[in-house]
Amino acid sequence: MSTTAIVMMVVAMLVIWGGLALAVLNLSRSSSTPRPDEVHRDL
Repeated sequence: MSTTAIVMMVVAMLVIWGGLALAVLNLSRSSSTPRPDEVHRDL
């Protein structure tokens, strides 16, 4: 693989894994569960 391909692969991996890490961090910060009166079911 060429140097350009390796750099692009590393950048893509950082974007994907960084987004995953940010999503997990965001979920862990807002770990409050909704109260029963806040839950709405669409049937």
